[in-house]
Amino acid sequence: MFKKVLIANRGEIAVRIIRACRELGIRTVAVFSEADRDALHAKIADEAICIGPAASDKSYLNIKSILAACELTGAEALHPGFGFLSENASFARMCERCGVTFIGPSPESMMLMGDKATAKKTMREANVPVVPGSDGIVESIEEAREVADRIGYPVMVKASAGGGGRGIRKVDSPDQLEDALLTAKREAKSFFGDDGVYIEKFIVDPRHVEVQLLADHYGNIVHLGERDCSLQRRNQKMVEECPCPVLSPELRAEMGAAAVRAAAACGYENAGTVEFLLSGDQFYFMEMNTRIQVEHPITEFVTGIDLVKMQLKIAAGEILPFTQQDIHMQGHAIECRINAENPAQGFRPSPGQIKSLYMPGGPGIRIDTAVYSGYTIPPYYDSMIAKLIAYAPTREEALMKMQWALAEFLVEGVDTNIDFQLKLLRDPDVEKADYDIGFLGRNIGRLTK
Repeated sequence: MFKKVLIANRGEIAVRIIRACRELGIRTVAVFSEADRDALHAKIADEAICIGPAASDKSYLNIKSILAACELTGAEALHPGFGFLSENASFARMCERCGVTFIGPSPESMMLMGDKATAKKTMREANVPVVPGSDGIVESIEEAREVADRIGYPVMVKASAGGGGRGIRKVDSPDQLEDALLTAKREAKSFFGDDGVYIEKFIVDPRHVEVQLLADHYGNIVHLGERDCSLQRRNQKMVEECPCPVLSPELRAEMGAAAVRAAAACGYENAGTVEFLLSGDQFYFMEMNTRIQVEHPITEFVTGIDLVKMQLKIAAGEILPFTQQDIHMQGHAIECRINAENPAQGFRPSPGQIKSLYMPGGPGIRIDTAVYSGYTIPPYYDSMIAKLIAYAPTREEALMKMQWALAEFLVEGVDTNIDFQLKLLRDPDVEKADYDIGFLGRNIGRLTK
């Protein structure tokens, strides 16, 4: 096992990784920007080193500074968390060249699955269902029209190197296609440095269901069931639950097997997630996230497996200690992302000082956070300040537990989405699990009143 690990991230995921390392007897190194000098992850790590100014591109995206911190502290391995450099294949390769173990998949797997168009081609060859669309990057408006006419409108124009809802445009009719294509290409170039886009059929009112995977260096791959992430706003997830409330055991097994084939097709190692669109009993590959997910705690509750510790063990060369037959899902877990934002004002971010903080507790309640009373939320990063997770034997009990936990959660000094989340989970359709990825878009007006 590693003796020292550097965490190339911030916030609650950095704190989460530090705690997992402590349980394995590993010393930790935190990196922080000048804006995060008082951040919790910088306070609780064994060592902490400043890597640059507040701006992400000068700190948490500064590869040279991060690798220099590894060398200065003698860190043998690096955990990228999620976001920032976590899916940057060039960064993973530079870690290898510097003799630092990257806790994640190989650069080759990341490149293969990071390019959405290439990933879809790989999935077809692995007999994983994919959404009908272009075979790869669309090079011209003429090609785009040909593909859209063949598969039928509505279609989606998507950034090949994209993620997080960026570089995506829905096209309902031929007259919208050229503008959507050019807009998606500009946004893709701005956010990802790559203006490649592809086209796929728009699946009407699907659910967003993802399958959690673990894979070691010896060809062993298991899936840990699925999570339903359909409650999302503008392609940004807000609430997740595990397991998916509408999946039959047969469809669960089929989807899990497809995810394992997907991982095998790209020689995947470590933790990863295959995301599907589910429409009735049909599911389609959407993308693969080659990192730990924000919503991983709900899978940990339901399976009893610590995913972050497994990441560390796999990266250190350990074999998976279980087979697929050993994985059992018990109970139900729900996660709400608590953000410092104002839903009534278009979800405007609300940085500032937390003057008072009370977080709920009790059996089956978990909070992953890096904030504390008196902490000042900086304006430079994502607005998520905590993840509230509720676990119970049934979905109905988990939902009730989450509702009272949200009602107890108190943050003073900044606006949050806590009341919005409570209203959302009390909605009759959500309580009945009758929702899809368009639910929030259709109901956002009444939910934010």
